[in-house]
Amino acid sequence: MTTERERKELMETVWNAALKAVDPAEAVRKNVNLMGETLTIGQRTYDLTNYERIFVVGGGKAGSPMAAALEDILGDRITAGLVNVKRGYVQRREGRIKLVEAGHPTPDEAGRQGAQRIVEMLADLTEKDLVICLISGGGSALLTMPVPGISLADVQALTDVLLRCGATINEVNAVRKHISRIKGGNLARMAYPAQVVSLILSDVVGSPLDVIASGPTVPDTTTFQDAYRVLERYGILNEVPASVVKHLAAGKAGEVEETPKEGDKVFDKVYNLVIGSNEVAAKAAVGKAKELGLASMLLSTYVEGEAREVGKVFAALGKEIVRYGRPLTRPACLVAGGETTVTIRGKGKGGRNQELALAAALALDGWEDVYVVGLATDGTDGPTDAAGAIASGSTVARARALGLSAEEYLADNDSYHFFEALGELIVTGPTNTNVNDLIFVFVF
Repeated sequence: MTTERERKELMETVWNAALKAVDPAEAVRKNVNLMGETLTIGQRTYDLTNYERIFVVGGGKAGSPMAAALEDILGDRITAGLVNVKRGYVQRREGRIKLVEAGHPTPDEAGRQGAQRIVEMLADLTEKDLVICLISGGGSALLTMPVPGISLADVQALTDVLLRCGATINEVNAVRKHISRIKGGNLARMAYPAQVVSLILSDVVGSPLDVIASGPTVPDTTTFQDAYRVLERYGILNEVPASVVKHLAAGKAGEVEETPKEGDKVFDKVYNLVIGSNEVAAKAAVGKAKELGLASMLLSTYVEGEAREVGKVFAALGKEIVRYGRPLTRPACLVAGGETTVTIRGKGKGGRNQELALAAALALDGWEDVYVVGLATDGTDGPTDAAGAIASGSTVARARALGLSAEEYLADNDSYHFFEALGELIVTGPTNTNVNDLIFVFVF
């Protein structure tokens, strides 16, 4: 019979294996190699004698280690570079690639200025230029460069409404792409006719390239019509800034140029390569769990939906293992990946993984030996300093002994303070990677 401390150490070992597998610097080194004048990226090679300048640009939470690894490889061959990263996520000294710390999930002026400098850097490029883009989760907020007529304040207000209404990341990004000068393939349009290579660390379910960081170098599969419908679908046309509604309506009417689509000549010069994803992390967790003696399997990397409802489902899976020994016999570890959403109705503090865990705790009340863990791989779950939380069959009872009502905390979207009081928050600090969320069911 394992102790509570041993169980938590084992669980931590499993999720740390997942995080290690998607280390951004290592992902760059695995996919980029320089031999003499030949630069190999993925399955393609580039003769550097054909290029007069190399620029490195990008945005995302993993930007700092990605930039460090690329600079180790290319050194002074880099003409100039700039990458926007989330504030507090810088882990290297600046070299040729400058880092700008900016706001996330709500964009700020530092991010806008960094994006402006990227736009200026990519002006007047020729076929003799090579542009390497470093893209990772968070890039949508960090690479904010609104079209004329829409201010940063408007983008901030829009972001707040979109994050609160329960829209999926795909829907949020459909709107973002159509008010941006960089997103939705516009960076590729801007850089043409230079050769463009994007190294992408995916944080989106299924890794659709046009959704990750709003696809700055990818053909946009959404339209102004799609973006406008998002605002209609969630009933927020009167809540978002009038400038945004006006611009989307103009685009829908054909009065504003669409984002570049499949077949546009600008993409003939672009190579997009995913170097890390949720699947890689989830598979590593499964492997580590098996190594530690747990029956383990990967359920899905496509988990979406309201966090509190998903939490109930994973609690049910734990009960199934206890009661019937399926789909695995105990000791067991089920692993899944994806990204849930939270429709905010309360005034509390929390993130989607913490809310998922709180709902799971309620569903597991009294079920011994079952744990559900929600983990944001970037180390920050929503607007909190926690990566997630651990729920078990004893969570609700222990809270009750402290005079805390799990039901009331969930109703107020206050999962952070609930788990903080119990000492069940997972606090990793910035992991400097970002490949979406992981969900674990452990049964001992």
